[in-house]
Amino acid sequence: MSAAVALDWVLRRDRAVVLTALGVATLLAWAYLLVGAGMDMPAGDVTAPMAWTPGSVGVMFVMWAVMMVAMMLPSAAPMILLFATIDRRRAAASGTPYRATALFALAYVAVWMGFSGAATAAQWGLDRARLLSPAMASSSAVLAGLLFMAGGLYQFTPLKQACLRQCRSPLDFLTGHWRAGALGAFRMGLRHGLFCVGCCWAVMALLFVGGLMNMVWIAALALFVLLEKTAPAGGPLGRAAGVGLILWGGATLIAAAAG
Repeated sequence: MSAAVALDWVLRRDRAVVLTALGVATLLAWAYLLVGAGMDMPAGDVTAPMAWTPGSVGVMFVMWAVMMVAMMLPSAAPMILLFATIDRRRAAASGTPYRATALFALAYVAVWMGFSGAATAAQWGLDRARLLSPAMASSSAVLAGLLFMAGGLYQFTPLKQACLRQCRSPLDFLTGHWRAGALGAFRMGLRHGLFCVGCCWAVMALLFVGGLMNMVWIAALALFVLLEKTAPAGGPLGRAAGVGLILWGGATLIAAAAG
């Protein structure tokens, strides 16, 4: 067997291992959400704000963290797979071929864990203001309209477009930001995670509109993120969605004012 053929076999094996790991993590996250772990609503006055004890804060954070893994890991798969391929080619004789890839992926997830903490805090604030229903969806048409408008307008901002370009071009990102070694892999994963949050945070805020227990809404947003970041027509799709969100938000606000 020639060296080139051997390396090709190793690369295919590596891609299979990494893809399997990503698939298992994603499926477990979706399974957690589907069975509603930790989402049982307490009995009592459903109009009252939720009792935010340390335990309930932890449950909400875990819910957000798992939801971010379920929604965002599939769209990051092309970047992680390409990183694994390049890392293997650069260090074909490494005794720990998956360490750098694991660190890259863990750093990416860590950034979304930070976002999950911020989202939990936002949920607490909205709940204290009695702007969320028991299903953890907006109970205010004005809030829903503003979130739709903000999400739509953000689609056209330079920051959104800059972050989206980094997410849609794995080779350009890795070429421009490559750092050697385990620490370099972790730093690259953090950087990619930050670009991804910069690209998608406004879409994630729409979870407060459809509800954190609405699996159809969660799946629809996850599919949109996946298509925007990976499909050939992802850019135009994102802009079309921006227009749709602006119109939806405007109609919601007009209806709220008329009511």
